[in-house]
Amino acid sequence: MTWRIRIGQRKRGKGIQKARERKKVGLGVMSDEIKKSRLLVLSSHFTHLPSKSSLMASEKEAALAAVPSDSPTIFDKIINKELPSTVVYEDDKVLAFRDIAPQAPTHVVIIPKSKDGLTGLSKAEERHYEILGRLLYTAKLVAKQEGLEDGYRIVINDGPKGCQSVYHIHVHLLGGRQMNWPPG
Repeated sequence: MTWRIRIGQRKRGKGIQKARERKKVGLGVMSDEIKKSRLLVLSSHFTHLPSKSSLMASEKEAALAAVPSDSPTIFDKIINKELPSTVVYEDDKVLAFRDIAPQAPTHVVIIPKSKDGLTGLSKAEERHYEILGRLLYTAKLVAKQEGLEDGYRIVINDGPKGCQSVYHIHVHLLGGRQMNWPPG
């Protein structure tokens, strides 16, 4: 049983019974598109993930250990194709790829190809308004492409207390499950 299922059981309580009933339906009566989507989600669970508490702790620790700077980041290596990624969208200004530690069935990171001093949202200047808008518009395009018509969440972490661990502004697109409130 994965940590996602255990968390879901605690949070949903009675909703778990409905989820079990839906599982009984199986793949036989679903449309091909739903089957494909479900198989992708299921296949993403075959990799070993740490417990949610240790994953959250490691993300927090990474954010607190990260030094805010304009130095090259892991995202620069992804942009330059020095590191592999699963790209889902790319144009001349932005790159969108699947997160390596997804927090939802769909978790895509959207980054500008040129950092231009924009290490985080708090560092934004008037000259950045175009790329900031482009990032959000790209999130909308990718959400549609990923079949997130029922809704999704956009997250921009900023600074150590915002749990930002990579100082190259980026947008997280999360979807494919019911989000909760408050988020943090």
